[in-house]
Amino acid sequence: MDRTRPSTSGIRNGPGLSRRRRTAVAAGVAGILLATLSGPASTATATASASASATASGPAAVACPANLVGKATCHTGRSADGAYYAIAVPKNWNRSLVVHAHGGPDLGTESDPDRSTGDLERWSVMVEEGYAWAGSSYRRGGYGTRMAAADTENLRRLFVEEFGTPKRTYVHGQSWGGDVAAKVVETYGAGKHGPYDGALLTNGVLGGGSRGYDYRVDLRVVYQYYCGNHPRPTEPQYPLWEGLRATSAMTSAGLGARLQECTGSESSPQERTAVQQRNLDDILAVTGVPERTLESHLRFATFTFRDIVHNRLGGRNPFSNQGVRYSGSHDDKALNAGVERFSADPTAVRDLSYDSDLTGKVDIPVLTLHAIDDPTAFVEHESAYRDSLRGAGRERNLVQSFSRESEHSGLSDSEYANSISALDTWVRTGRKPTPKSLAASCPAFDADYGTGCFYDPDFHPGAYASKVTPRPGGLRWPAMTSAQEKSWSRINGVGIAP
Repeated sequence: MDRTRPSTSGIRNGPGLSRRRRTAVAAGVAGILLATLSGPASTATATASASASATASGPAAVACPANLVGKATCHTGRSADGAYYAIAVPKNWNRSLVVHAHGGPDLGTESDPDRSTGDLERWSVMVEEGYAWAGSSYRRGGYGTRMAAADTENLRRLFVEEFGTPKRTYVHGQSWGGDVAAKVVETYGAGKHGPYDGALLTNGVLGGGSRGYDYRVDLRVVYQYYCGNHPRPTEPQYPLWEGLRATSAMTSAGLGARLQECTGSESSPQERTAVQQRNLDDILAVTGVPERTLESHLRFATFTFRDIVHNRLGGRNPFSNQGVRYSGSHDDKALNAGVERFSADPTAVRDLSYDSDLTGKVDIPVLTLHAIDDPTAFVEHESAYRDSLRGAGRERNLVQSFSRESEHSGLSDSEYANSISALDTWVRTGRKPTPKSLAASCPAFDADYGTGCFYDPDFHPGAYASKVTPRPGGLRWPAMTSAQEKSWSRINGVGIAP
């Protein structure tokens, strides 16, 4: 089967660096502390930003990842806001650009210089297919969807300044980066003459922040009901919606040890006590969290919740479990009577919603690909996104595809290549792909990559509420309408500060 590539005509400038930046030095400073989950995140973002501005640098040539040697030129640098970035321009450049939004969020106080270079290697398939690639590490760790979207857009502008205007520009995001990329689409991709021509969202957290973490809220309280060791009775107490005390020195390893103590999750079933097995069975049955990602979800509901509450929302609570009836345990009556309950602060919900929820107001083609058995960003996030676009009257701009894969952090390179090609064809010709056409075109790419094609064109995910118990009044999408967004934007200090 022949694989066609888009025309390379019509570009304004070539792929070389602009003359005034050719002597810029690389800003990959090895001494920067990398993001960890081992301690409390700092709130000194203003100081970090000032320091970053002093060390900003333009893109400097560096060695490409091993799989791109001889195929591309690679560059790294640091923005004025402090965000490290990586850029690759293939020698067979098709004059289109993919701007990448990474997942997470990472929880370090500063930008991670290794994040964007690692992502370039991970998604080098885009460069192999002839697309220039640019990825930002964002200006700081911690939650902030609009901040990450702004850093993504800033990198696109930097690319244009240094390498010329691409003929077409696409934004790609995976995991939380899917939410970031979708926010880029709504914030910067509006109108026929916006800078973005299309978006590829893979395994995206597309339910937004105000509802997308409700199942982790449930995990946090259900875990504590059964285990009682996070916090222990002998430790300072705090409401569970905080995730963790602001001053706690708990590490990821320490949290894992408590999970093991309560559930034996790292042990074989034969090695668990009867109490551990029942605790594990009840927690998994009630929350719907897969056993293999139980610890990672609990880490998010501990450390990332702390970041959201204490570092981003000034100690206000954006989460609620009032009106939720938990079921599936060996004693639901006792669970519902004993589980901790709390109500959200409306201003905290507003700010988290404004930062991360999606209005569905999409004016460019968006293609999604999601693993059906994704154990981290459940496939039902796609239903939330579809319903959001439908509620905004923009469903015509969305095509969703599904893979029989079962990992969150990566999908088949053959499917990535197939997806970006199908999106590019849709943008260039108006020929909208379908789940069946995507399944049919993938084998041609698999002949090159050999990583497999796993499309299920007949799959349709259930409603988001079929996976995550909705809070009262939380069934309609979008979670934030464009009218709400416009109204909230007039409130001084709304959202999450960059």
